[in-house]
Amino acid sequence: MYRGTNRTANAWPRTAVVLLSIASLASAIGLGRAVAEEGEPSQRQSFHQLMNQAMAVMDHGMEHAAMTGSPDHDFAAMMIPHHQGAIDMAKVELVYGTDPVLRRMAQEIIVTQQQEIGVMRDQLDRRFPHPRRDGEDR
Repeated sequence: MYRGTNRTANAWPRTAVVLLSIASLASAIGLGRAVAEEGEPSQRQSFHQLMNQAMAVMDHGMEHAAMTGSPDHDFAAMMIPHHQGAIDMAKVELVYGTDPVLRRMAQEIIVTQQQEIGVMRDQLDRRFPHPRRDGEDR
């Protein structure tokens, strides 16, 4: 048993993660429905087109990630577009997929990988600060 820990202080980060997870999941479900209802099937991009597009964006992001030589920095810099690619592919599954297990997994991928991207961006900002250019927000 841990002595001297403040349970209230420790509960806030977990509560925030749960609330963010719920919001992200609701957003993912809503996005999947909105895209699925958009236009006639013949007007929408096919499953394969969308998956290939997600892969191309992910590959480009990983290939063009700024490398510094620091394993920690470079890992996060490459994993961010990798995770975003997984999110984009999961969204395609929500549009076209019908298997309830895979659709649920896609929803979980969206939530967890968005959270992980946030952690990696925070670590990059904290451990490898970079000066802002005029007028640029982080």
